[in-house]
Amino acid sequence: MKADEEAECREYVSMRLEHLRRVAYLLCHDWHAADDLVSTVLLKLFVSWRRIRRVENLDAYVRGMLTNAWLDERRRPWRRERVAEVVPDLRPVAGPEPSDRERIGALLRALGPRQRAVVVLRFYCDMSVEQTAAFLGVSAGTVKSQSARGLEILRQVATNGGRR
Repeated sequence: MKADEEAECREYVSMRLEHLRRVAYLLCHDWHAADDLVSTVLLKLFVSWRRIRRVENLDAYVRGMLTNAWLDERRRPWRRERVAEVVPDLRPVAGPEPSDRERIGALLRALGPRQRAVVVLRFYCDMSVEQTAAFLGVSAGTVKSQSARGLEILRQVATNGGRR
């Protein structure tokens, strides 16, 4: 970026910084998050200033950038976390005994690869149907049917001593 373009960008930002912070605050209702949001947008603005400065209504464009950045931030998975009143008991649970591990391995080997993947992701990794489907690149219906079939096979193998 040329020195005159950088000066132009700095001047634009210095004249509108407080306005952008207020808009960001109105979006997220948290001054710290608003500052982070403005910082993100200003970095994008600085990097693309040569192209953006030619926009007809620059203020509206930057407010749109701010809104899009906020919406993008809201979509992030870690934003779905909520504060809990009581911290859950997170002490480690004892793993299965070696003989149990061998039995579990033998049960899982009775499943086909897709059924095994679905059962492990759903019930061992505690993923939702939607998460499992997205991870495997299949539909939620496929995850449900593979889960049901896989669990049925596991029940049969467990009750029949290792045979289907």
